[in-house]
Amino acid sequence: MSLFKARDWWSTILGEKEEFDQGCLCVADVDNSGSGQDKVIVGSYNGYLRIFNPHPVKPGDEVQPEDLLLEVQLREPILQVEVGKFVSGTEGLHLAVLHCRKLCVYAVSGTQGNVEHGNQYQIKLMYEHNLQRTACNMTYGPFGGVKGRDLICIQSMDGMLMLFEQESYAFGRFLPGFLLPGPLAYSSRTDSFITVSSCQQVESYKYQVLAFATDADERHDTEQQKLSSGKRLVVDWVLNIGEQALDICIVSFNQGVSSVFVLGERNFFCLKDNGQIRFMKKLDYSPSCFIPYCSVREGTINTLIANHNKILNVYQDITLKWATQLPCIPVSVKVANFQDLKGVIVTLSDDGHLQCSYLGTDPSLFQAPKVDSREINYEEMNAEMKELQKIIREATKTQDILPESEKQRDVTVTAEVSPDLDEESQAIDSEVKAGAVPSVTVKITIQSRVAAQKPCLAVCVQAPLAVTCDQFVFDDLEPDTSETVVLSVFLKENCSPPELEGTCMFSYNKSTELNPEGIPRVSQCSFSLPLKLVCFPAQPSKAGNHKLTIDTNKPPISFVTIFPDFVDPSEGDQANALGFQFLTGSKTTLLASKTSQRYRIQSDQLEDLWLVTKELIHRLQEHFKKQNCKDFACTFSGSIPLQEYFELIDQHFELRLNAEKYQELLSERAVQFRAIERRLLTRFKDKTPAPLQHLDTLLEGTFREVIALADAAEENQANMFQAFAKLKSATHLVIMLISLWQKLSTDQIAILEATFLPLAEDTQELGWEETVDAAVSYLLRTCLSKSSKEQALTLNSQLSMPKDTSRLKKNITLFCDRLAKGGRLSLNTDLATQPAAVMPGGCATIPESDLEERTIIPGSTVVFASLGQTATQKSKPGLSEDAAEETKSHEL
Repeated sequence: MSLFKARDWWSTILGEKEEFDQGCLCVADVDNSGSGQDKVIVGSYNGYLRIFNPHPVKPGDEVQPEDLLLEVQLREPILQVEVGKFVSGTEGLHLAVLHCRKLCVYAVSGTQGNVEHGNQYQIKLMYEHNLQRTACNMTYGPFGGVKGRDLICIQSMDGMLMLFEQESYAFGRFLPGFLLPGPLAYSSRTDSFITVSSCQQVESYKYQVLAFATDADERHDTEQQKLSSGKRLVVDWVLNIGEQALDICIVSFNQGVSSVFVLGERNFFCLKDNGQIRFMKKLDYSPSCFIPYCSVREGTINTLIANHNKILNVYQDITLKWATQLPCIPVSVKVANFQDLKGVIVTLSDDGHLQCSYLGTDPSLFQAPKVDSREINYEEMNAEMKELQKIIREATKTQDILPESEKQRDVTVTAEVSPDLDEESQAIDSEVKAGAVPSVTVKITIQSRVAAQKPCLAVCVQAPLAVTCDQFVFDDLEPDTSETVVLSVFLKENCSPPELEGTCMFSYNKSTELNPEGIPRVSQCSFSLPLKLVCFPAQPSKAGNHKLTIDTNKPPISFVTIFPDFVDPSEGDQANALGFQFLTGSKTTLLASKTSQRYRIQSDQLEDLWLVTKELIHRLQEHFKKQNCKDFACTFSGSIPLQEYFELIDQHFELRLNAEKYQELLSERAVQFRAIERRLLTRFKDKTPAPLQHLDTLLEGTFREVIALADAAEENQANMFQAFAKLKSATHLVIMLISLWQKLSTDQIAILEATFLPLAEDTQELGWEETVDAAVSYLLRTCLSKSSKEQALTLNSQLSMPKDTSRLKKNITLFCDRLAKGGRLSLNTDLATQPAAVMPGGCATIPESDLEERTIIPGSTVVFASLGQTATQKSKPGLSEDAAEETKSHEL
């Protein structure tokens, strides 16, 4: 039994799927019984009004039918319920119910019953006010110092205070500078209304200021609530609290001191009558509701504050005295007296969990039995321990960690991609400008060996690819059953995808003995899409702005063998040139040399080389793997296209800068639009019309500018998405070329991919450029450092958008330079101090001197300065000039 858990004295669940909020709970002796026992009044947004009289036989007993005194449906949502002296001619308590467009005051009375069901309760409508404005909340009190009765003030959604002198409407006033309604409370000591405006300021308005501002003719007007009625108010005092307020409560436990309590989103304030801060408490949680309930010591006030962690905290001023666990998150809390039990905490959650609880402990009737004491035999314990250790050692030698039954997966997910494209394309809303956009069918099979609860399948492909359906929800799967779903993948955006892969993720709950509701489990698989999904065969092109040459150690293979889906079989073994026409409009040509073991890929766009080059290497590896050839290898000795790669980086970064400019311009125009709108609203609300002075024309012009900027921002966003897709494709290509050039291992390629292809999405807050720059800088400082001085450098811990890409391009160039000099990629920083191995081809080790000798990456066109001189080195071509001409003459 936990000491810090609220003791359930009485609780119930109200209705089914009903909603409640802060003003829906009230505690008072609403039936004027005179016994001093409070009743619990609850109203819901579904229009149900309920009155309870809790009296359990034992603490924690279930709700008895006689506990519910009254339940009636009022057919309109109930925003707030309050109990006060709202009827003239009597000082009895009545119930005020606030609806969206109506205020009703009821009398609650009980009739003595003659049967075991007890008394019969009913409500009688005393009067009602139809509101011309939509209400938000209300407060009540002896406005103006009246004796023996309470007046009601209602705040509307558009910032009007409507005051009612019981059965009659008094007047209405607009709050100045109003945007959104806030909490409202009345202070009887200062006779003023206190609220929190949208400017995050606590504001106080004197009732006398409201009353004297009203014309005498308007008081007797029959239509008191016209939309044009009311005048501006003058604020009494203002306090800026810097946050929105959840609730306001005004208490005065003695005649000398009155306090205004304001519960903010992160702070709790106690103010004096004149608005000065008496004390404040910074909260380390998100509060939901509060109530000051008593003063146990002179000059201090106790307060209950509930939070979204289901914790109810008890504060004495700013000192935390107690914390207790609640079963739900309350939206309203009250303190009531029931059956001579004072200080019962009444809480109400947003889904209708009503609970009366108290703090402390319940007496425990359980007594632990006495344990027979016996002497410990240490020799027997040592012998038993040795035997158990022997069993453990034998088990670890002969058995695996998991038993045989657990080696097989509980749920297996497999994805099968159709070898042929769909006869009838399933593409939906594709933006590709080509004719018919093809699609390919993917069949996903789920086999479950156990009972799977709440199964759900998610299929994900990277944009610009899309699927016809990406979410599937199944009924609970029985053991040894299977489910099959079929979907289609197609190209949706008008750009080539950087990857032709997809992922299937199946999530479910597996029940266990300790957790019958189930433990979350996930099973996933990946699938590869065919190249013909994004391109189709075309005539080879003789020219191309970008060319790559891949060297192999085996004779060239006919394209009929490795590309049967792109080559016409009638061409036979003579097909040594192959064209790929992408759906986005670009073309890539693949050439096989007849005299050397080389393949050339050429295209007008750098990013379009990636998919064809990847497919070529993959199919060559699969071909030689089937022939049991284990020594097949691909190499690259040509120029790494850094300059072309940097152009794609600059294009993407320029679009990011444009997006930032559009965002700033949109913000400026939006501020201008709201300022003009406020001035127009002020002119329209004024009782004496004034000329608009072309404000309407200025508003329309600003509106058009906002729309034009928004359209331009959307177009820039689409262009940035396409630029990022091209950048990712080019990045994949550069990574592959570096790995072939330096013959990197699998672990080193993984580090390279993690450096240049971060998992984070490209956004304005965190973009690709700064993320890659930080990763490359880290590698240059650790495993690729040339001295201990570089290792001591500290990187900036905060990533922000750079001003330009010069630093990134410099670091990428230096990164390739270090690799060319024998640097090794490793996450172990100790390798940085070891001498680098000499790479084949005469590459020197990394110098330790600060004046590092600058050389050119093999084939790169970037020029480095060495010791104040400009050193140029001719790039080593992938094919010699003669060989290249010979290849062109034979192949084309």
